[in-house]
Amino acid sequence: MIRKLQSGEYRLYSRKVNPKTGKRRNLGTFKSRTSAEKHERDVQYFKRH
Repeated sequence: MIRKLQSGEYRLYSRKVNPKTGKRRNLGTFKSRTSAEKHERDVQYFKRH
């Protein structure tokens, strides 16, 4: 899940809520949306391999 920050950067959050904190886990901050989307695909790949 990608959200745009007020600074203009994009942050990748985990899809599920972290039960310990009740919030989504931060999976990285990126300058552009395309780089954030690429990293999201990489994360999904490594979840299954």
